[in-house]
Amino acid sequence: MVSSLRSIAFALFQLIVTPVYAMTVLLLFWLPPVARYRYITGWCGLNLWGARWICGIKSRVIGSENVHPTPHIVACKHSSTWETLFLSRYLPPLAYVAKKELLSLPFFGWAFRLASPITIDRKAGQDSMAQISDQGRERFALGFWIVLYPEGTRIPVHKRVRYKTGAARLAIDMNVPILPIAHNAGWLWPKGVMGKRAGTVTLSIGKPIAPASMTAAELMLAVETWIESEVQRLGSPLRDAPDSR
Repeated sequence: MVSSLRSIAFALFQLIVTPVYAMTVLLLFWLPPVARYRYITGWCGLNLWGARWICGIKSRVIGSENVHPTPHIVACKHSSTWETLFLSRYLPPLAYVAKKELLSLPFFGWAFRLASPITIDRKAGQDSMAQISDQGRERFALGFWIVLYPEGTRIPVHKRVRYKTGAARLAIDMNVPILPIAHNAGWLWPKGVMGKRAGTVTLSIGKPIAPASMTAAELMLAVETWIESEVQRLGSPLRDAPDSR
């Protein structure tokens, strides 16, 4: 019951905050890309603040020493909305790879367009990896890192799917390492409006994995093995917590 009430209160918080913040973002379209990104991701920080004080969702990070100053491709476990919000505030400026359709969403999509994402137009004849690679080089030149969710969509914590090789193919093409990231946010902030529960999310950052002489399949397998093993090691943040339903 407590969890449901917290989830509803947080949804109302987002409903109030998001349109107002998005309108201020549109007014600042003239800012340089990185400065604009910093302001836009203030919305992420605001939502993390709301999640902490309304839902009781806190966080901790291990492996921060593995974040190096040179640009990387980030491959992250995707089981929640939380990781997108948190990574946007914790890591250097990030260019998220996303479907072009997201840009048309009211408020969120309009602001997202100004955050310098890498968008894929699946209706165009051009190969999607070529689109990502071309835009990726432009984002690197501007000071952005690139984020891909190799599972392709949010996956419930009790399920596992085969990782797509897009991040590995891009890393090989651009000759940059992949930074693997695992976490257990899906237990506290699952997909959907309801279900948020109090606890502390642990985000774990692994050592960068360089392409070396690996194939895309070999590189992605190394990334997947580390992420999934670390997810298992982290386990559920609810295992020692009292039931808050």
